[in-house]
Amino acid sequence: MNEVKALIRKSKYLTAFTGAGVSTLSGIRDFRGKNGLYNEKDADRIFDLGYFLQDPSFYYSRTRDFIYNIYEKEPSAVHRMLAGLETDGLLKAVITQNIDLLHHRAGSKIVIEVHGSPLMHHCLDCGHGISYEEAARIVQSGKIPVCEKCGGIIKPDITFFGEALPASAINKAFEMAAKSDLMLVLGSSLTVQPAASIPLETVKSGGRIIIVNDMPTPFDEYAEMLFPDLEEFCELLK
Repeated sequence: MNEVKALIRKSKYLTAFTGAGVSTLSGIRDFRGKNGLYNEKDADRIFDLGYFLQDPSFYYSRTRDFIYNIYEKEPSAVHRMLAGLETDGLLKAVITQNIDLLHHRAGSKIVIEVHGSPLMHHCLDCGHGISYEEAARIVQSGKIPVCEKCGGIIKPDITFFGEALPASAINKAFEMAAKSDLMLVLGSSLTVQPAASIPLETVKSGGRIIIVNDMPTPFDEYAEMLFPDLEEFCELLK
């Protein structure tokens, strides 16, 4: 850990790449872990665009206690640690696969959400937008959001299967990864492409990556160091 601290202090362009593991410490289920969401029956339909267009109620009912109650969850030690590194002028940005807004709530200012965000929802017909807070109130009441302008389907700005990733976010993420001389890769299985290749961009550009994850990843061989326990890593980094 002394070596990690030294690398962070010496870094000229430090970034972090985070996955679902950083939010399991906040009580939010991950997707592909041993107790992950995708182990449940029909869970693959939750973020399937085609199925959403047929029956948006399925998505909203299955995510009511997962996405639409995030203000009941608190940022984890990892979220707070990254926000602290940014405040100290050491961290340039957080690049995240997560859709839970916890990096924002922890105080991080520069957060690149490569899989989109529920911060806004838009009508698929007329484009009318509503905030997360408004959508959450409707979903928590047991209803589903419907466009007040035209009656169309309201969808969160999360990237579903069948949609392209938000171009501006993914391009910015790869750009920052290429500039990074050090990237902390935290709580990601590094299996969902193309986002999973972002840390590899740092390696290809001559930078170093440190991977902290409770399971092996496809890119472990490229890591400067590997650690298995996120909570312990953050504690020792203090």
